[in-house]
Amino acid sequence: MAEFALDPRLAADSIPVAELPLSAVRLMRDANYPWLLLVPRRAGAVEIVDLSMDDRARLMDEIALVSTALRSEVPCDKLNVAALGNMVAQLHVHVIARRREDPAWPNPAFGAVPAKAYAPGAAEALASRLARRLT
Repeated sequence: MAEFALDPRLAADSIPVAELPLSAVRLMRDANYPWLLLVPRRAGAVEIVDLSMDDRARLMDEIALVSTALRSEVPCDKLNVAALGNMVAQLHVHVIARRREDPAWPNPAFGAVPAKAYAPGAAEALASRLARRLT
């Protein structure tokens, strides 16, 4: 059986937040939107249906947990949850806090505007606050 490895693009585009029973939780390096990824640590998983029934149920629970934590930490009007995989095939789920004032509203956040860097230390501070809510 192959060993799980985080896709290099996901690693480069995000910072670690927490390790849940199934998923690595990561914060995207884009201050336009508070944006988390859940990456199930299952080698070769591309689609949600590639997970076992138990892992699919656990993933849904983790999506709810992460969504609740994100909504508690940052004000938002809507949470967008998606598993697209068009750019990176490795299974990952986006949880994006959206505001009516964000640069893409009401359209999808994906590729709407260039990524905006967080102020120094801001991404790490948000990741730390989220980690406390998740662990």
